[in-house]
Amino acid sequence: MVPFAGWTLPLHYGQGHLQSHLHTRRHCSLFDVSHMLQTLVYGRDRIRFMESLVVGDIAELKPGQGTLTLLTNEKGGITDDLIVTNTTEDHLYVVSNAACADKDLAILRDRAAQLQATGSDIHLEVSDNALLALQGSPSMARVLQAGLSDDLAKLSFMNSITTTVFGVPGCRVTRCGYTGEDGVEISVPAARAVELAEQLLGVPDVWLAGLAARDSLRLEAGLCLYGSDIDETVTPAEAGLMWTLGRRRRVGLTSVGPAIRPHMAILDPEGKPVGRWGHWGWHGHDPELWPWHGWAGLAPLTSPYPTTPGTVTSGCPSPCLGKNIAMGYVEAAHSRAGTELTVEVRKKQHPAVITKMPFVPTQYYMAK
Repeated sequence: MVPFAGWTLPLHYGQGHLQSHLHTRRHCSLFDVSHMLQTLVYGRDRIRFMESLVVGDIAELKPGQGTLTLLTNEKGGITDDLIVTNTTEDHLYVVSNAACADKDLAILRDRAAQLQATGSDIHLEVSDNALLALQGSPSMARVLQAGLSDDLAKLSFMNSITTTVFGVPGCRVTRCGYTGEDGVEISVPAARAVELAEQLLGVPDVWLAGLAARDSLRLEAGLCLYGSDIDETVTPAEAGLMWTLGRRRRVGLTSVGPAIRPHMAILDPEGKPVGRWGHWGWHGHDPELWPWHGWAGLAPLTSPYPTTPGTVTSGCPSPCLGKNIAMGYVEAAHSRAGTELTVEVRKKQHPAVITKMPFVPTQYYMAK
């Protein structure tokens, strides 16, 4: 047992670190991660509140869907990495690192107080649930399904449900984890956490695992540890975590038919904009929400962005390719190569496809 962020936690159990690590990869292991901070955010303005703090696109999360995101400071440094889930109930579910719990909670409460003072509807509640992580492929799914009232096959990565687990009602099961394996984190009422853990450990495939295995497993998976790989001096770009910025992305587009020109609208196949149309912030949110928590490199919010998500910025027919090429900004969810979109040309929609750039391979000379 070792001290960690004010808790006493198991470094490893009797079988030792190496065997515990390998068992998780080959079967599955149970980690007690109840030291993590679990916060519930209520109120009609909860989305705006959370988006004023983190870099992720919380408004685009579907019911039950979560995302890894970053809490950043005024210089763009990473204050913490956390998971935010848009529950199917009436709140956001936020899981933060134990080592950052005090400062995270202070930031959340301070920001909530600021917005409440201007009439916003926000209420924070710290959960006293325990948190158990069952991790390992392929055993995890088989072990958990035996005691689950829902079909686990319908729960995809980074999605969450509230269900009964081995007779314990009111558990939040999120398909995620910190090992690179298929796994879940189970937020369980504290009074029944030991009962649930004993039920899971009654299956021979399930071993207890401690901090040492958790650390080596996450390192093999290339996942960051806050305080070691990322901290307030490191930006998302430096950490290779730009994918967490659920904002706009510059993409390439190709199409046939009428030429694509600047300022034309980029739409999805149903004709809906793939970017939000306000000039304030990335999403058209109230400007007052954003200056408090900026991130280095963003345009100041006192003037409109020169490029709006969901519009073409450059475009012309390509002489080499014999089709139209263009660049523009779309929300991250629509930025994957191969995504089929449309561009509005003279009030008519014409098919376009997100395409990797450069459109024509470069021929730069590199000395050997």
